[in-house]
Amino acid sequence: MDTTPGRKPPLSPLRRAAPGVAALCALLALAPAHAAGPAEVAAADRATWPRPIDSPAAFDRASRAEILAFAHELAASEPLDDAALAQRLRLKQVDRASVDKIRARWWQRLADNYRLAARACAPREPFCAPAGDAAALRTLAAGFDAAPQPEFAAWRADAARFHRIYLDEQLRLAALFPRTSSEIDTYSAQEIDGSELPDRQFLLTFDDGPTAPGGNTDTLLRTLREHKLNATFFVLGERLQPRIKSEAAAKTYAGMCVASHGWEHQSHSRWPQWQDSVIRSSALAREHAGALYRPLFRPPYGQRRADSGEFFRAQGLRVALWTIDSQDWNAKVGAGEVQGRLLSLMLLWRHGTILFHDIHDKARIALPWLLRQTRGAGVRWVDCKTYPAP
Repeated sequence: MDTTPGRKPPLSPLRRAAPGVAALCALLALAPAHAAGPAEVAAADRATWPRPIDSPAAFDRASRAEILAFAHELAASEPLDDAALAQRLRLKQVDRASVDKIRARWWQRLADNYRLAARACAPREPFCAPAGDAAALRTLAAGFDAAPQPEFAAWRADAARFHRIYLDEQLRLAALFPRTSSEIDTYSAQEIDGSELPDRQFLLTFDDGPTAPGGNTDTLLRTLREHKLNATFFVLGERLQPRIKSEAAAKTYAGMCVASHGWEHQSHSRWPQWQDSVIRSSALAREHAGALYRPLFRPPYGQRRADSGEFFRAQGLRVALWTIDSQDWNAKVGAGEVQGRLLSLMLLWRHGTILFHDIHDKARIALPWLLRQTRGAGVRWVDCKTYPAP
């Protein structure tokens, strides 16, 4: 499960403290980092998009539309001062330097993506007004407040809602970083998140497993194998240990990649035993997954210490984050909403690492739909054994 502020907060054990003192200390320790979360989670209704996404040109058309819709919301948020932004995001304060850094990165990536999506624009093709750089895209997006043609009107209304909520999700993470770490940013080039993948390339990843034999993990593995795909499974030591008593991990995950998600699902940014969690879980995965093991570590909730880089280098591990969060763990969204969210974000960002959780039913339902929707669209699913390059 992936929780940053607004998601289910992690709990740190205070085993030696008196119960009342422990509870009070835990609340005081968590309060600054885990402010009340957003009231909504972004979920797109893809049924409002009037055309199929069954070719590279169709993918690009829909991609240009999502880029313009998100960029419109991003531009509209920029005049907000710190107080107004904090109120909108339901935070006591914002880290302005972090927000500005992330916004600048978004504009550059959006401009790059828009150019890629507009390379083969046909005459009178919708969503094809030129924008050669980030400044030009900002100007173009600021005026993108209506559908270019009537057939896109329902989509434009839904996209305005979706991207406003999604932007706030991301701005929240940016406003709290680095005080509360998350997937919104890396601490160094040693950490990876999939943003460096080529255009139209996506890596599938699954956290928190494995489930007991016959559960969601096995169902997802069958789906991947049926489509001749693989994925990286970031396993918890406390879940892998009982599973390997009934079946070897190398057999369970045959054809896939296995990496560590820690021994138990606690935030490694505050937990005193975080190093032991990394060492034990990585050793277990390496021993039982054999050649399938990848020297990667995904911190629960994306939370890790800013000064942990030397430790991970010494362990021969790289921190592996993500760029597209399915929210499949979240009770606020159903499987259909997870599907629409994922496809819209793939069209927006055009490449990256997708975060699923194989312990939840919504991942099992959403993945086959996503594979069907992107068939013929020019999307490439990255071989987990090649990323990152050995």
